Amino acid sequence: MSRPKYSPMARSLSSPVATRTRPGAPEMQPPQEIWRGLALPLLAFLLLPLAALLWRTELDQLWVHLSNPVAAQAIRLSLQTTTASTLLVVLLGTPVAYLLARRDFPLRRVVDTLIDLPTVLPPAVAGLGLLMAFGRRGWLGAPLELLGIEIAFTSVAVVLAQIFIASPFYVRAAAAGFASIETELEQAASLDGASPWQIFRFITLPLVRMSLLSGLVMAWARALGDFGATIIFAGNFPGRTQTMPLAIYLGFELDLNVALALSVILIGCAFVVLMVVKWLLAGDRG
Repeated sequence: MSRPKYSPMARSLSSPVATRTRPGAPEMQPPQEIWRGLALPLLAFLLLPLAALLWRTELDQLWVHLSNPVAAQAIRLSLQTTTASTLLVVLLGTPVAYLLARRDFPLRRVVDTLIDLPTVLPPAVAGLGLLMAFGRRGWLGAPLELLGIEIAFTSVAVVLAQIFIASPFYVRAAAAGFASIETELEQAASLDGASPWQIFRFITLPLVRMSLLSGLVMAWARALGDFGATIIFAGNFPGRTQTMPLAIYLGFELDLNVALALSVILIGCAFVVLMVVKWLLAGDRG
């Protein structure tokens, strides 16, 4: 059988040697200083608002502002609701991630798109949809109200809004982790007599723990920062549904120092979360 013939152009593009620069040949790419200069405007634009916010915040009075009853209640409620919503996301999202990564089924692409939808959907639309589903006149809200169960404008609504917004971040990370596992390892364990549950517990989970943990951290951070879905579905009631982003919104009109202090806390949380995720992913690749 004759080998396929390639044109000189295709051969030059496919050859790794063609991409190397010969000694003494002029540099084909712009100097690094030019790329740095082109990157500077966007980096400066991203840094400027954060720097201005930190400069405007009275850092020496940060604890005093955070001790404000409104701020303290918002922080406590945010920690409680995000903990609950993140645990539920892990519990409900892990089977979905495994299904997307390991199984082929009808309408798989539709399910895959449905998982991504909350990431591009305006949060206000998500909140309105949750209200139409679980509100007093919603599909499920009306029957639940007959049973004495009210969801809208309660802390439960805050948790549901956070789950809706944050779950794609966990499912995507978990699915990528499950898809990266070599199936030969699980097949070998099965041949040795391990049950499906033992394979999942002792082989699959340890191999994807970094992916699951990074997805968990990202989901928690996204839940902590949700605003639009929460304010429409749960309202903005101090001590009951007012999370940190909602307290910032209210503090912008009532007490700017409290809003700035809460903003610094959220910036710090977001920065730490992103650094942790990058560290986890770098360790997983290593």
